[in-house]
Amino acid sequence: MHEKRIGILVEDDFEDLELYYPYFRLIEAGCKAEIIGSRGRDYYKGKKGLSIRKDVAIEDIMPKAYDGVIIPGGWAPDKLRRNERVCSFVREIYNQGKLVASICHGPWVMISSNIVKGHTMTATAAIKDDLINAGAHWEDKAAVRDGNIITSRNPHDLPAFMKEILSFID
Repeated sequence: MHEKRIGILVEDDFEDLELYYPYFRLIEAGCKAEIIGSRGRDYYKGKKGLSIRKDVAIEDIMPKAYDGVIIPGGWAPDKLRRNERVCSFVREIYNQGKLVASICHGPWVMISSNIVKGHTMTATAAIKDDLINAGAHWEDKAAVRDGNIITSRNPHDLPAFMKEILSFID
């Protein structure tokens, strides 16, 4: 696999495993995994206490330079979805037919980016109604791939989630 550049969105209170597991799996697969945060911040703290340093600010990047984006869960998506630059980035990656993947509460960002209508998706059951109300079709499965959107429910589903992601970007 030639080096793919995949952004991973970060904000405080990310679900630690849902960020670190994809990050290291992407690197193992030969991808360039970049942690994307906000300008003016260097470090973000996860729900379980792990911290991560951002590689690049969302304000300084262009979607055309990336092959995809991953949105980890936790409480971070509730903060990320309020940032129009984040939503614009996700929407443009989607419109270019590139990978848009999210797990747990991550689809909140996809809802706010207006890209879920008509897609079959999954997520934590806590946001099932949010997805349905935004026009998505809900499935309770470990991982769901619909076009260039890949979604998953929780940390226990990470192997299935990453299997779909790596298959998509190969």
